[in-house]
Amino acid sequence: MIKHLVLFKLKAFATEAAKTAKLNEIKKSLEALPATIKVIKSLEVGINVNPDEDYDIALSVEVETMDDLEIYAKHPDHVACGAILRAVMQSRACVDYLI
Repeated sequence: MIKHLVLFKLKAFATEAAKTAKLNEIKKSLEALPATIKVIKSLEVGINVNPDEDYDIALSVEVETMDDLEIYAKHPDHVACGAILRAVMQSRACVDYLI
């Protein structure tokens, strides 16, 4: 199995309410992916609650193989989620490892 961990830091927002709304939109969009991307074995999204940390949202996805990870990455629904994120993303960190 492959664990795909991604951390996202968002750009500054005019208000905390606007940032919270966008984080919830991103979370909802990502959490819908297992319904349409069958290679996903598990998916978890967490919004950071620690104001002392830099990253705003974490994504954990498990798939069977690196080939499945590529299927996930290229799936149109994942690409659509990526577009939502890229519009507000400042930085991203990712690690893929065997479990």
